[in-house]
Amino acid sequence: MLIEITIIDVSAVTGLLAMSVLTLNILLGMLLGTAFKTFGWWKRMPDAMRKIKVVRIHNFTAYIALGLVLTHPLLLLLDASTKFTFVDIIYPVNAPHQKIFVALGTLAMLALLAVVISSQKAVRKKLSFRAWKNMHLISYVTAMLFIVHGLQMDPELKDRPVDWFDGEKLLCLACFFILIVATGLRWQYQRRLLLHRKQTA
Repeated sequence: MLIEITIIDVSAVTGLLAMSVLTLNILLGMLLGTAFKTFGWWKRMPDAMRKIKVVRIHNFTAYIALGLVLTHPLLLLLDASTKFTFVDIIYPVNAPHQKIFVALGTLAMLALLAVVISSQKAVRKKLSFRAWKNMHLISYVTAMLFIVHGLQMDPELKDRPVDWFDGEKLLCLACFFILIVATGLRWQYQRRLLLHRKQTA
């Protein structure tokens, strides 16, 4: 039995890949903000693992995520049945399907583009550390926008009710819970670090 794969299907898979890679990228970013090399679990890692440059993987996954995020909506332009135009993607007020959730996807795309651009050496040199850090914090909002976009959009663009047990929706929810748990752990780490600094001051 042959399974017909449409451009819409490829676009949907590209969006899910983008969300997954972005989730990994944010997790690595959270890890880089800690003294992870002093952690017991890191020291117990094989030598080959500990030699991996986490910052390089973090940077690399950012470019992969951005490439997938840009490809995701552009694929829709290749399928006339979706009735999407380039203007609908950039300015989704008149999008043919689910305007609000298309708009969330557009905002997330532009936000991720801004984060990646702000990390380029030429741009970063012109920014203060605080400004650069604040730009990077946008990535958390970006991920949540992508997740809501992914949860609410109909993969086949038929504006059907959300099927919460669909594999695509379950992946979106998994990314959401992973980021929530990771953010909580990162916040606890930061809190313990501040308490330690106050006690040793």
